[in-house]
Amino acid sequence: MSNTASGHPNFEQLVLLARRSREAQTSSELAFIAVNETHQLAPYRQASLWFPKQKVVALSGVVAPEANAPYVQWLEKLCRHLTDKVKTPQLLDAHSFSDSVTSQWSEWLPTYGVYFPVYDPNTGGTGAIIFAREQPWQDTEIIRLQEWLTIWSQANGLLNQSKLWHRPADDLALSSRKSGYWGLSSVLNYKLWLSVVIIAALFIPVNLTVLAPAQLIPFQPASVRAPMNGVIEKVLVEPNQQVERHTPLFEYDRSEIKNRMQVAEGAIAILEAEYRQKSQLAVFDQSSKGMLAMIQGEISEKAVELEYLKDIDKRSLVLAPEAGMVLFDDPSEWVGRPVVTGEKMMLVAVQDAVEIEAWLSPADVIPLDAGAPVSLYLNSDPLHSFSAQLRYVGFEALQRPDGHYAYRVRARLDGVEALPQVGLKGTAKIEGEEVTLAYWIFRRPLASLRAWLGW
Repeated sequence: MSNTASGHPNFEQLVLLARRSREAQTSSELAFIAVNETHQLAPYRQASLWFPKQKVVALSGVVAPEANAPYVQWLEKLCRHLTDKVKTPQLLDAHSFSDSVTSQWSEWLPTYGVYFPVYDPNTGGTGAIIFAREQPWQDTEIIRLQEWLTIWSQANGLLNQSKLWHRPADDLALSSRKSGYWGLSSVLNYKLWLSVVIIAALFIPVNLTVLAPAQLIPFQPASVRAPMNGVIEKVLVEPNQQVERHTPLFEYDRSEIKNRMQVAEGAIAILEAEYRQKSQLAVFDQSSKGMLAMIQGEISEKAVELEYLKDIDKRSLVLAPEAGMVLFDDPSEWVGRPVVTGEKMMLVAVQDAVEIEAWLSPADVIPLDAGAPVSLYLNSDPLHSFSAQLRYVGFEALQRPDGHYAYRVRARLDGVEALPQVGLKGTAKIEGEEVTLAYWIFRRPLASLRAWLGW
């Protein structure tokens, strides 16, 4: 009993994959299993599945292949080239063929590859699946993969052959006559009326709506910026803390300013002592009398410098400009950090002043007027919505952190007694003008078709 299946991990994985392929409900799921989960039988870095009619249908590690990507276009040429010349599994590399297609192998795939032809149930032809990695392929791995792909091809064929069975109209009419229930004309009238109802429904007026990711932000918050260059010594408040007007928020490192103040005060004291000395000598010495004005000027200069340093020392303690909630990152990230004049450090959000900020994709832009209804569904409470009114839509698309461009949308919450917390995220539904149901359904497909055709 030591040689049972439980002692062979590869056999267990093959059985599990076979079960997964039988339980798959769609061709897309089967394709995903082929290029991603086959890794359990033999490790590889890249895998691709191709059928003549559907072209590249799946790539390992990718949700959906981009048809216009150079890598995908090259794979289509390679697979079509291989299925025309090779009818059995074959090891591949950049030197397998001398043509221009396979000569680009090293630009897109690792050194060692293996090609398997697979049956295409849609056309009855032959598709291809390619695995590639940096290490040579072993004979045992090829055998396991070939056995698995045979099972996978059978599951794919059965899945595509399954169809919904409908009784012919003649049989339906015959059975209706026998039962005295419906006649053929009744069935035809039913279909006619159903078509009329569907066509009429397409002209039902509905509001054109779009969805956009949204977040709650403070409405017209007071911005706290660095008043001067320096190093932050201490942050005196916590994030989301409620503060009153003129509450200390943070302070700079004052050691250098204190030293300069002490130096200025010492210089003033020395100059004042020298001034008193020269004043006494001026009674008898005319030259000492002439130096009094110069010393007095130096004293005034040092006094101005001292006043300036005192002002800087006073500004080293930054106070809250308004009463509200302090919004900023972790305090430990600011302590010891040098800042420059005007750098944004905190926001003070006025209580009960919250609005919605959403980002509308260029593909979803529709005619929107100020005051348009907006509904916010928070991720933390998806069963309830908050009503708002549109304030404005930005005139220019801005680049977001994820690399996409979007238009900024601002909306003011409407009649909300208990305002939600600032920073919560969700989805905003923005209502536009009234259109027919047909336009509401086909607007996006028609826009995509127009962009594809270049109209």
